[in-house]
Amino acid sequence: MKARLNANLAAPAAMQALLGLQTHVNACGLEPELLELVKFRASQLNGCAWCMDMHSKDARAAGETEQRLYLLSAWHECAFYTERERAALAWTETVTRLGEGGVSDEVFAAARAQFSEGELVELTMAIIAINGWNRINVAFRTPPGTYRPRSSKAGT
Repeated sequence: MKARLNANLAAPAAMQALLGLQTHVNACGLEPELLELVKFRASQLNGCAWCMDMHSKDARAAGETEQRLYLLSAWHECAFYTERERAALAWTETVTRLGEGGVSDEVFAAARAQFSEGELVELTMAIIAINGWNRINVAFRTPPGTYRPRSSKAGT
């Protein structure tokens, strides 16, 4: 697949704005491992190969297991995700797929049981950011495969 354009070169100020949101999300206090699962799951839903490549590598570099990554698309059926992770993944799916019926009271209640109000806003901002990156990379066909993860487990 050939890239359609390089968004960083075409509109650097716009890309810097999205990077600012991502920088905030990375420092918001939510667990980096949880954020990587959220980023990877949203990227799966959006079919963003660039972001799936990036976040699977970052998650593994942070200590995530192959099993949990391989089965993330079937997390509903797997007992090895925590209740907090399950609530975050359900929230991610619902916020990513807003056009399919909005956010149910049930999904909100499950998320609210695991996250404070502030954390839930931060989690939603993380979902907004990854959905933004997904849309840019899918629309402009950013080719996957060249990303190299950071060597540190300290964050993404």
